[in-house]
Amino acid sequence: MVHQKIIHYDITSQLGSGGMGVVFKGQDTRLQRPVALKFLPTELATDRQVLERFLREARAASSLNHPNICTIYAIEEHDGSYFIAMELLEGETLSSVIARGPLEITEVLNFSIQITEALEAAHARGIVHRDIKPANIFITERKQAKVLDFGLAKIDRTGMLGSEVETALSADPLTTPGTSMGTIAYMSPEQARGELTDARTDLFSFGTVLYQMATGIMPFKGDTSAVVFEAILNRDPAPVQELNPQLPIELHTIVRKALEKDRSLRYQTATEIKTDLLRLKRDLESGRKKSAESSERQKSAHEAKSIAVLYFENLSGVKEDEYLRDGMTEDIITELSKIRELKIFPRPTVLAYRDKPVTSTQVGRQLNAAYVLGGTLRRSGTRLRINTQLVDTHTDFPLWSERFDREMKDVFELQDEIARSIAEALRITLSPQEEKALANKPTDNLHAYDLYLRGRSHMRQLTRQDLDFALQLFDSAVALDHSFALAYAGIANVCARLYDSHEREPRWIERCSAASGRAIALQPQLAEAIVAQGWVFYADQNYKEAIRCAQRAIGLKPHCEGVYHLLGSAYFSSDRVDEAIRIVPAALEANGDDYNTYVPYINALESLGDKQEYTKELVSKQTEVLEKQIQTNPEDVRARNLVATRYEQQGRFADADREMNLAVSFRPNDPGILFNAACMYALRGDKERALQMLTRAQASGFHDSNWARRDPDLASLHGDPEFERLYPPMAA
Repeated sequence: MVHQKIIHYDITSQLGSGGMGVVFKGQDTRLQRPVALKFLPTELATDRQVLERFLREARAASSLNHPNICTIYAIEEHDGSYFIAMELLEGETLSSVIARGPLEITEVLNFSIQITEALEAAHARGIVHRDIKPANIFITERKQAKVLDFGLAKIDRTGMLGSEVETALSADPLTTPGTSMGTIAYMSPEQARGELTDARTDLFSFGTVLYQMATGIMPFKGDTSAVVFEAILNRDPAPVQELNPQLPIELHTIVRKALEKDRSLRYQTATEIKTDLLRLKRDLESGRKKSAESSERQKSAHEAKSIAVLYFENLSGVKEDEYLRDGMTEDIITELSKIRELKIFPRPTVLAYRDKPVTSTQVGRQLNAAYVLGGTLRRSGTRLRINTQLVDTHTDFPLWSERFDREMKDVFELQDEIARSIAEALRITLSPQEEKALANKPTDNLHAYDLYLRGRSHMRQLTRQDLDFALQLFDSAVALDHSFALAYAGIANVCARLYDSHEREPRWIERCSAASGRAIALQPQLAEAIVAQGWVFYADQNYKEAIRCAQRAIGLKPHCEGVYHLLGSAYFSSDRVDEAIRIVPAALEANGDDYNTYVPYINALESLGDKQEYTKELVSKQTEVLEKQIQTNPEDVRARNLVATRYEQQGRFADADREMNLAVSFRPNDPGILFNAACMYALRGDKERALQMLTRAQASGFHDSNWARRDPDLASLHGDPEFERLYPPMAA
C-alpha cells in the first residue's frame, strides 16, 4: 500500500503490524495533516467476529477526547477494507523506555499520573481497556503519555462499568483475534479466571505497569502461561523498594493496593490511584524544595570533588615499564578511593584514555569530572621520578602539582603523599579511619610488590601462557613475603581463571581455595580474596554463597576486578536473571574492560527475550572489548572463541567461522572452547555440528548441566536424546 492513495489519504510508509492490524503513516490531503492509518489485515477481513472487534475498537476510542489518549479522527472503508485514521505520534512505546532499565521516580510519577487520567476519562464513558501494558502506552518526544489500542475495550450500554471476557487463553504474549482478551503477564486475577471484568481490571494491569516502570522487572513472571497465571492468582511480588532501594516506601503502598488480588480491596477507581500518585509527587517535590539549598550545596560539593585519574605517561621508553606505570596509576586510584568525600572514576572508565592525546578539559566534559589527575613517570635503575598535577577541568588550570624524585623503596609513601596532597588541595579533613587506611601498606618488600604488579598485568591478558607466568610471579612474591595477602589473592584468582577458561581440573579449585583462605586469614576484609573464595563456592555449585561473597566484596571495594563476572554468573546459574539484568550498569562501570564480565548478563537478557535492543547494545560493547583484546593479544584463544559467537549473532558468518575455526584448532581439547563452538552452531541451526561439539566438550570435562541447560543459545537442542544424555536435568 505504500505510495498509494486511499480515498483522501496518501500512504507514505509502514509503521508496524500486529494481530489486530497493519499501521501506515500517511497524509490526510483534505485536512492537510499527518495521520496514522490502521488497516485490518486482508486475511482477517472476512471473519465477522474479527471485523466487529476492529470496529468496536474504533467506536470506543473515537468517543474519547483526552490529551493522554490517542485521538481517532475517522473510521473509513474502501473496497471492503476497513481502517482507522488516527493521530500520528512521534516517540516510542513505554516498553522501549523500560527496556533500558528502571525509570527515575519523577518519570514514574509523571507517566503514571497521565495514564491514570486517561483511564479515568475512559472509565467515565463506560469503557474498560482490558489490555493495559507498556506496548499499548506511547511516550511522545515531549514526554506525554498516550494510551493506545482500545482493541479489547467493550462499552457497557447500560452505563455501568462491566464487561465479559472470553475464556479462551493463548500462550502467545501478544493477544490474537478470537483468543485471549488481554496479555497474560498483565492480566488481573479475574481476567485469568475468565470472570466478569470492570474498571478495576485496568487498575490491576496498570499496577503491573507501574511496578515494571519502577523496577525494570515484571511482578509476575514464568516460563509458561500456567506459571504466570499461578503467580497472578497466588503470589505476591517482591516489594518495589527491595529491587530499587531509591524508591519511596509510599510507592510500595500504592503498588501493593493496585495489585490486590481481591478487587474489592483494590483501588476502586482511577481517580483514587491518581490522587495517591499526585499526593506522593507533591510530597516528594515539597521535600526537595525544603532541602533544596542544602541538597544543592551537598551536590555541588560532591561534584566539585570528582576526579578522573588518567594513566601516567611512561617516559622511560621501555615497554617493560608499562606494568609499573599501570600499577602505580591504579594503586593511586585505589588510595584516593579510600577518601569518602572524593568521587573517583573506576579503572574501566579511565582506561579508554590510556595513551590517548586528550586534554583535561576534554576528559572533564566527557565524564563530567571536576578534576583530572595526570602526569608522567620515569624509572631509572632504583630511582623513580613522577611529575603529577591536578587540573580544574572548568578553568584548565592546575589546582595542585608536584614533582617527586624518590627511591623505588619509597613507592608506598609516594602514593600516600599524593593522596594526602590532593585531599589537602580540596580542603578535605581525613578521618582517623581514612588516615589508617592510607597508611596501610600491602607489603614491606618492594621486590615482592614489583613481582605482584607484573603478575597482575599478565593475569589480565587471560592467555594460558600469561596466566601461567602470572602464577609464577605471584608465587615468587609470597615466597619473599609470607604475609602478602594481595599476592595470595592473585594466586587464587589466577587459579580460578585457569579453571574457568582453560582447564577444568579439580586441582585448580583446590589451590584457589587454599590461597584465598590464606589471604582472608591475613586480611579478612580483602575484596580480591573474597572474590576468589566466591569462585570456589561457584565451582561447587553453591551459588548462594558465591553471591554472598560477591556482594560482600562489592561492599568493600565496588570496582574490584572480576567481582561482577562472579556475581552475574552466580545469578544466572541460580535462575535469578532479573537480578542479574538489574545490575548490568554497575557491572559495566566496574568491570566493563573485562570481556568475561559480559557473558552471564548477555545470557540473562537472551533468556528473557524481551529486551532485544538492550541485548544488541551489550553484545556490541562486548564485541568491541573482544576485538581490542585480540588486537593486543592475538594468541588469546578464548577471546577469539567468544567473538565468533558474537559475530554469529550479528550475521557476520564468515568472520564467525574464521575465529571459531582458529579457536578450536588452537585448543581442540578445551571444554570451554568446544562448548562455545556448540553454542555458535546451535545459533546457526546446525544441530549436528552443535551436538558434535557438545560431545567433545563433555568428554573434555565440561560437565555443568545447569549452565548447558540454561544457556539460551542451546535452547533449540532441548529434548534431543543426545543432548539429554550429555546434559541431563539437575536434581532438585
